[in-house]
Amino acid sequence: MNLHSQNDYKSNPYFEKAERLKYIKSDSSIFFYKKSIALYEQEKDTINIINNKIALSFLYAHIVDYGKSYDGYWEALLLADKSKDTISKARIYQALGWLYSYYDRDKEAIQYFNNSLRLTKQNHSKKSIKNLEILLQDYFSIVNLYRVNSNYKQAKIYLDSCYITQKQLNSGVKVYYIEAEAAYLDAVDKKYDLALSKLRDSKSYFETIDPSYLIIINYLIGDVYKMKGDLSESIVYFEKSLELSKKYKSHSNYKLLAHEKLAKNYATIGDYKNAYKNANLAMLFNIQVFGKNSKNSQHLFEINDKYRMQKEKEKEILKLQRIKELEHEESLGILKTILYSLIVISLILYGRLYIKNMRRKHQLEKQVLAEKQEMELLRNKEILELKNKELTTSALQLIEKDEFIERLKVNLTENKENVDVKTINKMLKTIQGTPSSNWKEFEARFTAVNQSFYTNLKEKYPDLGQTDLKICALIKLNFSSKDMASLLGISFESVHTSRYRLRKKFNLERNENLNDFISGI
Repeated sequence: MNLHSQNDYKSNPYFEKAERLKYIKSDSSIFFYKKSIALYEQEKDTINIINNKIALSFLYAHIVDYGKSYDGYWEALLLADKSKDTISKARIYQALGWLYSYYDRDKEAIQYFNNSLRLTKQNHSKKSIKNLEILLQDYFSIVNLYRVNSNYKQAKIYLDSCYITQKQLNSGVKVYYIEAEAAYLDAVDKKYDLALSKLRDSKSYFETIDPSYLIIINYLIGDVYKMKGDLSESIVYFEKSLELSKKYKSHSNYKLLAHEKLAKNYATIGDYKNAYKNANLAMLFNIQVFGKNSKNSQHLFEINDKYRMQKEKEKEILKLQRIKELEHEESLGILKTILYSLIVISLILYGRLYIKNMRRKHQLEKQVLAEKQEMELLRNKEILELKNKELTTSALQLIEKDEFIERLKVNLTENKENVDVKTINKMLKTIQGTPSSNWKEFEARFTAVNQSFYTNLKEKYPDLGQTDLKICALIKLNFSSKDMASLLGISFESVHTSRYRLRKKFNLERNENLNDFISGI
């Protein structure tokens, strides 16, 4: 739910491109958000840096990169705290609450939602539209959390708060995010027809305004049909929710919930094959995204509370300053003055000697560290070159194997009178690869060795297609055009055409070498 006014925030071409692409081409959207943030950092525009970081973190959460999302929100929070921007702080607390709710860490989620609510209420005296909209989002967030956790009594209490705040806005327009939650609570009270009517209205609204939210709407409709006892309709809508999850790659917690509900529905109607399939998918997705061994979970389960640590450090500094002030006030008399003078002189002399020694020590440490880093870089480069040579040899062996098998087929065809060609062809099919399988095997090994190669290419040139990326990988390993054609299963002319298109996309001059350019990425 995103209701807050943007009137106080600037825009720029990078930000506008990022907003347009965020549900279509997330990699490009991330690239433009970063460009927008860099622009505002040059202008030292803190408010818009915060707004852009929040937008980027929101996108990371939607593509299930919760680690980067979490880091981005904390960076924005520290900036908002330093600039005393309480409205942005409220928005960030709310976003952190959603992140924790995805991992069923309800205690922390409620804590952050309440932090946002507290700040918004403090600003509520200003009666601004923005404050009321953030307040409405706070109540909606808590309604959603309690509804997901089946605490319907608390959900209804906060739903009433939503409607009260909505009246204060005096907009006269339905907020369909809230209407969808109200519909589900109607279904809990067995008002199924009313619930479905409200959800269909919400569905029509989101088809135009926010199609990604249809993941949740279809899930809710499926759940209402399940409560009603209509399992066939329930299955239809849960499947629709999952189809939309593949398209928009957002609201990932509902993907897990939909698989779990489908597993139960299929088991109830005796379709145990589909029940097992969905239960297994739910388990795998849960382990992959939310399990303790996943990258995202590790990031959130082993967090360092940077904000809390910084605030404690600031308090400690203030405490030390106060102690020094008291000591200064008590330092009366000639004797104490002389004593302090002697101490200061001693400290200066000791400090000069200490600094001199430390500088010498640091210089030696820097020299040793520089030598170690140089050796490590050289060693890593040698290892990478060795692995790439092994990878190239492996790929060429695949090509030679396919060429050998093709020649063998020709020879068998020419001498088929003395040979059981049908039997031998069957045997050859079992060992012969296809261009697709050969490439998959090569790509898996290439990515393991050159982990950042594709990432760097996509960041610098987001318009590159899959064929472009394949050609770039083979060029990096100095493959000939003939070997590229064999490995990819395309013609020699197609390889030359792809190389020509790459040069245009990289804006290379005639005298610039494509192989050297790609090797430097």
